[in-house]
Amino acid sequence: MKNASLPISIEKITKKYGSTYALNHVDLEIKSGEFLTLLGPSGSGKTTLLTVLAGFTRPDGGSVKFGDTEMVCVPPHQRDVGMVFQNYALFPHMTVAENVAYPLKIRGVKGLEAQERVERSLEMVRLGGYGKRGIDQLSGGQKQRVALARAMVFEPRIMLMDEPLSALDKQLREHMQIELRQLHEKLGMTTVYVTHDQREALTMSDRIAVINFGKIMQLDTPRAIYERPLNKFVAEFIGESTFVPVHIENGIARFSNFSFKILHKDSRHGAALLMLRPERLRVLGPQEHLNAEFNEFSGQLVHVVYQGDSSLLEVKLPNDIGVQVRMPSVELQNHPNLLPGALLRLAVSVQDTVVLSEEGGTS
Repeated sequence: MKNASLPISIEKITKKYGSTYALNHVDLEIKSGEFLTLLGPSGSGKTTLLTVLAGFTRPDGGSVKFGDTEMVCVPPHQRDVGMVFQNYALFPHMTVAENVAYPLKIRGVKGLEAQERVERSLEMVRLGGYGKRGIDQLSGGQKQRVALARAMVFEPRIMLMDEPLSALDKQLREHMQIELRQLHEKLGMTTVYVTHDQREALTMSDRIAVINFGKIMQLDTPRAIYERPLNKFVAEFIGESTFVPVHIENGIARFSNFSFKILHKDSRHGAALLMLRPERLRVLGPQEHLNAEFNEFSGQLVHVVYQGDSSLLEVKLPNDIGVQVRMPSVELQNHPNLLPGALLRLAVSVQDTVVLSEEGGTS
């Protein structure tokens, strides 16, 4: 049965170290039961924001509310939040069951009730029967599950996670992403998750807050952030992108002798950046014709990089502007002209023609 989750309201939160802002007047509303990911590079402020929520960091100013309750002055042990750390922070001298029971012990829950809760939590993370094992007898994935069981054993309404999968290998990490998401949906806790891994954020989140220099650069659904980034930083950080300088006039973006129709027209004019996602570009055959739903341009192939299931084509446009095209490797045989120096006809749908203004908006 799902716990009663709580919304989180963050208003004008500020934290400085010397003259540097770790958090610069951050506003953020997190919905009850939502899985929200704080995504950004190292030093962006995402972990600082998480530790403010946990109570480990006292902000210089601003408000944090869990539901209707102001939390800024509430110590960590009274916030009643579950926390999963990057290094799991398990007690090596305790058994699995003793680790999971620890939050109950400090809350005065003992005996049969504590035992039943521990067993239920271990079953939830598929570690039933592991209670008597030592921590040193577990794999990395099992340790991660114990940390999860311990964080949720006292049924918190808010769960905070600080890069909990970063120590796992790629295959296990991707498997655990799905498991964590399914567990979240089952329990219904409001979850705030920190990562610098863009694919992890896209896979797991209801919404993503992209953070840089202590500010939220964009807050939206994974699809919206990937397909309609608000600025160049977000476009570069989420997925692969190349950028072409264009001039916008009357709803048309122009570069060299090429014209690109824009899906979302606006009244702006002047310099901007055309964002091109490599996997959204097509290499056209010599006799292939396009309809009005596509923009066509051309460039010279520099080289092809084989990467297994896909291949990356490096293409040079006029003015020495480079772009990349990603295509399934099985399609290479359909394009015998893919040799260095060949002139390639390229196409991008109007739907995927995204123009970013230099100051950060999207069209």
